[in-house]
Amino acid sequence: MIQMIRPNHNGRIVLAALLILCGLTFCSIWSSWWSGQAFGAEGPLPHGPRQAGMFHRGSDSTARQFCQATGGYRFEFPRDFFSHPCFKTEWWYFTGNLTASDGHRFGLELTFFREAVDNPYPNPSRWRVEDLYLAHFAVSDLDRKKFFYTERLSRAGIGLAGADQERGQIWNGDWFAELSGGTWRLAAAEGGNQIRLEMQSRKSPVLQGNNGLSQKASGAGNASYYYSLTRLETSGRLQLDGVSYQVTGWSWMDREFFSYTMEPDQTGWDWVSLQMEDGTELMLYQFRRAGGARDPYSSGSFIDRDGRVTPLESQDFQMQPLQQWRSPRSGARYPIAWRILSPRLGLDAEISAAFPDQELLTRETTGLTYWEGSILLRGSRNGIPLRGRGYLEMTGYAGPLQPGHNSPN
Repeated sequence: MIQMIRPNHNGRIVLAALLILCGLTFCSIWSSWWSGQAFGAEGPLPHGPRQAGMFHRGSDSTARQFCQATGGYRFEFPRDFFSHPCFKTEWWYFTGNLTASDGHRFGLELTFFREAVDNPYPNPSRWRVEDLYLAHFAVSDLDRKKFFYTERLSRAGIGLAGADQERGQIWNGDWFAELSGGTWRLAAAEGGNQIRLEMQSRKSPVLQGNNGLSQKASGAGNASYYYSLTRLETSGRLQLDGVSYQVTGWSWMDREFFSYTMEPDQTGWDWVSLQMEDGTELMLYQFRRAGGARDPYSSGSFIDRDGRVTPLESQDFQMQPLQQWRSPRSGARYPIAWRILSPRLGLDAEISAAFPDQELLTRETTGLTYWEGSILLRGSRNGIPLRGRGYLEMTGYAGPLQPGHNSPN
């Protein structure tokens, strides 16, 4: 069962009145906010390698110039938990698997995106659109096989959304991820569904790729700065359909910032994060190319119990699809079970969706249809049985992702 909450559309009625009354410059700014002029046809992408500029880059000579991820960046925390306005796109991606005191099991996703806007219209107003903030909130009821999700879109100019180190928050309205004294506090609510959670990282940040530079295609700048918090001990309250649960479990946070766009023949990706019962973690992603070929820039990492990181390149692992599920809404066919092989790690395991229908159709924000949900792992590493839980994200199965392609939505 899917439950989705859509944003209120009364704002578009207000917009119609404004278009009659306002002058050309003010109208242009509001039009770019609502009509998608600043967005492009498809809108942004979610995470994983999650790699394409979220919106079309402007071609005007006054377009903003953005920093590129080219290496040599020195990460500093807590500074790098917050915003990097020099880059065009960034996100904060929290996922987790939680268990209530009565044994009820849940999956969680809370994601914040910032996307810089090429706005050539001069205007000193605080309402000027320089950045848009988007957010997705989803809960998977693993026992009842029920999936809830909702989404938000806000401007940053008047404080409706942002990511500020001094404030210690990434927020979108009353949804937030707040860092205080080494503890993350997350909150989001929509109707009878809400979370209030605390998370404490039990391992240091993992710099993905080459010291945090995650190359996504050939050429300088075709990369992101990428790190993860792979073992967040989590506790708090989760409410679903008005029923409240005290929950505990483990969460994962992915963080990327960049300014590049996907290559034309990169059609989607499959990303997985796994937290094993033996205290280790694994992150893998693979790009898919037109015609089904696997991209050589696919990569990952293995983190041992003590936090030591083994970077993985494309040749170090395989992800083989085992079972498909067809969405009754989008028609997309998603591989919801995979075999993962890594001779380098001595790993042979299968991952499978906790239940099939964990698809998000985020037409009001990113414009993207994607699958993101809780998964289970069973297998072995070096001949020793291995069990774990995690999250899987799959994009590009409902249609093309690239700017210039027809949007599947």
